Amino acid sequence: STCVEERGDIMTTIKRLPSAELNIMLVLWKTDKPVTAAYVMNQLKESQQKQLAITSVLTLLTRLSEKGFVEIDKSAKANLYSVLISEAEYSNLESKSVLEKFYGNSLTSLVSSLVNDEAISKQDINDLRDYLNNLYKED
Repeated sequence: STCVEERGDIMTTIKRLPSAELNIMLVLWKTDKPVTAAYVMNQLKESQQKQLAITSVLTLLTRLSEKGFVEIDKSAKANLYSVLISEAEYSNLESKSVLEKFYGNSLTSLVSSLVNDEAISKQDINDLRDYLNNLYKED
């Protein structure tokens, strides 16, 4: 599935990432500098207790570059990978997509579903109420 985001005059289409690619992005988002494929591979191994072959990591990084999520700097001895789309941008688009697809753009329907499934507590609801009250106090 895809999400469309406006960036200035440009409409950018961002595709939902399969889990393997999303796992790579999660590693890249945690770093604040360009990293090598070997670094990504080691971070994945530590976080998932699972070893991906370097060829698999390279393939996933190439796919992410083709999709516009990652930039590849080929000027160094080893290629360096850095993010082009922030975690916040992707998260916002995914949230909008879920709200649109499953809840007809109704935030009330989403919250109702979470309450009925006991996925959020009364404290979560109180926190949300406080957040919204504070948000509108600033206006």
